[in-house]
Amino acid sequence: MLSRITSSFKSLPELRPILVGAALTGLAMAGTAAVADDNASTAVDAASRTIVLINPNSSTGATHSMAELARMEVDGQASVEGRSNEGAPALLTTPEDMKNAIPGVVQIGTEVAARDDVVAIIVSAFSDPGLDELRAVVDIPVYGIGEEVFHEAASGGRQFGIVTVTPDEGLIESFRQKAASLGYADQYKGVRVTPGDPTVLVKSAEKLDEALAAAVQESIDEDGSSAVIMGGGPLSASAIRLQPQFDVPLVVAVNAAARAALRDME
Repeated sequence: MLSRITSSFKSLPELRPILVGAALTGLAMAGTAAVADDNASTAVDAASRTIVLINPNSSTGATHSMAELARMEVDGQASVEGRSNEGAPALLTTPEDMKNAIPGVVQIGTEVAARDDVVAIIVSAFSDPGLDELRAVVDIPVYGIGEEVFHEAASGGRQFGIVTVTPDEGLIESFRQKAASLGYADQYKGVRVTPGDPTVLVKSAEKLDEALAAAVQESIDEDGSSAVIMGGGPLSASAIRLQPQFDVPLVVAVNAAARAALRDME
């Protein structure tokens, strides 16, 4: 481009610097426009790709917190929409609670899967209620935070444990069964449960963090865990706050599922 401009004006040497400068400015502007177009394209892609995070319980506060964690994880490469299961309790603490949450999860999932912009769904409760049922009726990928966090915690052959606030024995047994079904029975080191009523504990971030930190330390010192799963979507924010206190990773279930969804979108 520059050679054509300068050769066309050999008879006007005094104009040559001006013309060359103008050409360089034009090239710079074109490059800037290309970057802007690139960024605009990325924004359009993100706007047209939505990951819907379904909270199987009815706590809108937990839904907002978990959706924000997923949003930070995908980092603008998709939008994240949180949905709460309005007919469920604010905290799922028993296998019966999990079972009763399934119809609501499936209903929300089938509704959003019909939208053109929705490319993936995350079921955001640690026991993955409705995961298999939803996968059977929709054509887009569905991720369970429980399933994905087991994969991540066990990566590289690590031994891992779980910390949770729900003491129900049936629920705890379901964690062992999940580890076995995913092929991690030999790496699984069991569950540590915080004391007290979980519905009261989750209302105070300070008390929740204190109780979880003690349980994490027990999992490391007494069970030999090299990674600790925070067993519940609502515990994700606590895991992030507590991570600087520990050398072993506190694996956050919501983030693990968001990473899996993002990998499959690429």
